[in-house]
This record gives sequence, structure tokens and C-alpha cells, in this order.
Amino acid sequence: MDTMALSTEVGHRIRRLSPRVVNKIAAGEVIERPASAVKELLENSIDALATRIEIDVENGGADLVRVVDDGEGMHADDLPLAVASHATSKIAEAEDLFAVKTLGFRGEALASIAEVARLRIRSRQAGQTAGAELEVTLGDMQPVRPCGCPEGTSIEIRDLFAGTPVRRKFLKSSATEFSYVAEHFTRVALAHPRLAMTLRHNGKVIHDLPACDRLADRIEALFGSELARQLIWVEGSHGEAKLWGAVGSPALTKPTRKGQYLFLNGRFIQDRSLQHALGEAFRGLVMVGRYPVAFLFI
Repeated sequence: MDTMALSTEVGHRIRRLSPRVVNKIAAGEVIERPASAVKELLENSIDALATRIEIDVENGGADLVRVVDDGEGMHADDLPLAVASHATSKIAEAEDLFAVKTLGFRGEALASIAEVARLRIRSRQAGQTAGAELEVTLGDMQPVRPCGCPEGTSIEIRDLFAGTPVRRKFLKSSATEFSYVAEHFTRVALAHPRLAMTLRHNGKVIHDLPACDRLADRIEALFGSELARQLIWVEGSHGEAKLWGAVGSPALTKPTRKGQYLFLNGRFIQDRSLQHALGEAFRGLVMVGRYPVAFLFI
């Protein structure tokens, strides 16, 4: 008997994965840690035209991530779609991909989170007398029900990776995981100074940033007045590319590149060629092994 043929026939046939298995796999790709969930929820709030966002985190985000905004909100009928894979209001046709101006558009994040955590969404649109609430526990969706809530959306994630304990086991300490959350918060806060933002960890206020018109004010609120006083404001253009922002004086350096914040069309990026160009601009002005501070927008 041909054992290879038997094995192929019985044990190794191609099969289609169930949506729940797909979402569990996606959760590991889209949501690597609590900070990934915070990033996705913040981008959703910004796309919903929020003017204020509040973030509450417990135990580095492993126990709780709650993001509340005053954005447009969602219709009650859309809540189940919000946790469905590849359901989005951002695009409709393939051609729309070439004109996407929102931060997110794939519709994967909430579906992935809902499969491996306890998720609750509350939302109310302007003019509606009541909001709507949806709860999903490890992929099991409850019926949508009416609730009282302010205009906007509140998304609460509890026990992240409860449905995939192996991933939860590999989370780092509460302090380390929260440092990743705080870094994503900082990047969004820098990119959107006109957005009022609050960050709390275990009930303690870490940042309470009022909306402001000037990037300088946001930098000072996040990094302190001493750093802000050592910034040099720059602006330039070449063809269709424009660059503006601030760089630190040669006396203001860091042992790593963590003090370099580069944004492309309002989105934080990390790019070796741009980091190299920045380093070349400071060649001879800073010590070897030290890196300049920069807040640059392209």
C-alpha cells in the first residue's frame, strides 16, 4: 500500500478554516500585546472625528483597556458588523484603496480582539435618545441591547488573550506592557495636538492633555519645559514633499533613537533612511553613540 497516498487522502487534505479559527490567528498577527489594541482603538476614535479621547488601562492592559471618545458613534445595527472580519465603513471597492485617508480601513482589529477577550461596545450617535450596547465573550456574541451612554463610543476590553492563554503567558511585566501603551499614546498625541487626551493606569492619571493649537505646547506637556526650550524649529520643501517640526539642539541628545518621532502624512513611522539622514545632518555636532532628538512631520 502506498502510505504516502493514504496520508494525503486521510490526514492532509486542504480544508477551509472556520471564521473563529481565522480570527484567533489574526489576533496574534494584528494584536501582539495590549498596546496593539490601544493603537487600533485610538485610530478608530480619530477616524470617528473625536475631539476628546480617554484611555484607562489596568495591569499594563492585560486586565483592562478602555477607550472612550466623543466621536460620531455607531448605529445600533452596525455594532455586530463592527466585530465581523473585514467589515468596514472606510472602503467599498478595490479602487478606494488608492484614496484611503483614514488611519485604519481593514476591519480586522475588533473581530480579532473579540475572539480572544471580553469585549463590550457602547455607542450613541448625535440626535439619538439612547445608545446601544454589544458584548462579546471569547467570540460568543450577545444580542445588541439599548443602553444609556453619552454621544460617541466606549470600547472596553477585559482579560486580553483569555482565549489564548499561551499568548497571555508571554506578556511582559505590567510596567513594561504599560510603557508600550504610553509610547503609542505619545505618538498619537504628538500627531494630533488639537485632540484632548487622557491616559490613566490603574486609576492614576499619567497624562491629561488639553487640546492645543501648537505642537510646541503638546511637546512641552509630554516631555517637559526643559526639553522644549532646547528645540529648534525647522521647515522646508522639495517638490511635492514638505517637512516641518522641531529638532533638538546638539546639546540635547539621547543614547538611543527613542527621542526621534517621524510622521508621514500624520502617521508615526520608523524609517532607517530618514533616521540616517537625520544623523548625517548632525554629524560632527553630537558625540558618537548619541542620537539627536527630533519631532518631524513629512
